[in-house]
Amino acid sequence: MKLEKIVFCPDGDEPVEFYVLEQTRISGTNYILVTDFEEGDGEALILKDMSKDEDKDSVYAIVDDDTELKAVAGVFEDLLDDVKFVSEEQ
Repeated sequence: MKLEKIVFCPDGDEPVEFYVLEQTRISGTNYILVTDFEEGDGEALILKDMSKDEDKDSVYAIVDDDTELKAVAGVFEDLLDDVKFVSEEQ
């Protein structure tokens, strides 16, 4: 399966490419699950759409609140049978 590639341009940093594994909408907020490798195991991030209706470009932030992260990760695990999140602390 060919994954959609997106490019993030952090303020003042070099552009970073990610592959979108899945997206979902929870309580009116859009989330995307991205990874740094198209195939195999890699780092994964859950990003929250922080864009306003008037924004020309999408604005995403890494979900770092533990409660929100666990809830959204659970939704992505349900959506993708072959995905299991492992905390970096483990």
